[in-house]
Amino acid sequence: MTLNILFAARPERWKTYEAPLRAALADAGIDAHLATEIAPDQVDYIVYAPNSPLQDFTPYTRAKAVLNLWAGVETITGNETLHIPLARMVDPGLTKGMVEWVTGHVMRHHLGMDSDIKRDDAQWVYRTPPLAQERSVVIFGLGALGMAVAETLVMLGFKVTGWSRSPKEVEGITALHGPGGLDKALAAAEIAVLLLPDTPATENTLNAQTLTQMPKGAFIINPGRGPLIDDDALLAALDSGHIAHATLDVFRVEPLPQDHPYWAHPSVTVTPHIAAETRASTASQALVENIRRGEAGEPFLNLVDRSLGY
Repeated sequence: MTLNILFAARPERWKTYEAPLRAALADAGIDAHLATEIAPDQVDYIVYAPNSPLQDFTPYTRAKAVLNLWAGVETITGNETLHIPLARMVDPGLTKGMVEWVTGHVMRHHLGMDSDIKRDDAQWVYRTPPLAQERSVVIFGLGALGMAVAETLVMLGFKVTGWSRSPKEVEGITALHGPGGLDKALAAAEIAVLLLPDTPATENTLNAQTLTQMPKGAFIINPGRGPLIDDDALLAALDSGHIAHATLDVFRVEPLPQDHPYWAHPSVTVTPHIAAETRASTASQALVENIRRGEAGEPFLNLVDRSLGY
């Protein structure tokens, strides 16, 4: 039987994904018709980007699952026409990219590299950087990305704490959860890494109150979602010196508007949403594995709990 797989995303994505997806399907021995246009009632699986023109899933009566191309699912979980399984993207290439980006910026702030790299000041300042074992890093969000980052930082010797809304276990770290655990996590966050999903429950996790619970001189790294931070509260905490620096890769509005205060603030590093990018080759393998599972009657990987929003 030939499976009909609809690729529902913007045209530039089709150019990127067509060849890797066909190769992954062939490697898996799956006979499939992969196209950007298929009669809705003939579609078996939908490979999907939330910014696709496809927003009404009602006609797709035969489809078995929607396989998201993005790690983020906040713009699709509320779609009332979607009643079949939704799987988010967990791409090994994206995970590795995120681990490398976060680790680089953790090390940058841990070692004080910004102050050590001189431009126009010839004066030397002698100091002894701390060791990783003397620095407490807190990962807010213990999904696949947060766990991978935590494991890498543990291997480097950092004292790593992880916080999540529900209980999680990660070898080698202190795992906290829930409102009570959040207070302890904030108090330990000399370097905070935000990798929480974007949901109503996580919006403004860092706000005027929670920022004051962090150690004075703390660093914030946000490659997760822009709404996790109350921007005005963060700017105030930076101006007061309570927060030493914020490295931000994601924002409420992207691209970041040219008149946003973050651009000119001396204690903010802005990066253009580059912390992690899905790699077509490895993402295609993840998509095809879920199609194989669907046909074999096995559970889909990385299913979204739409009641939680991720």
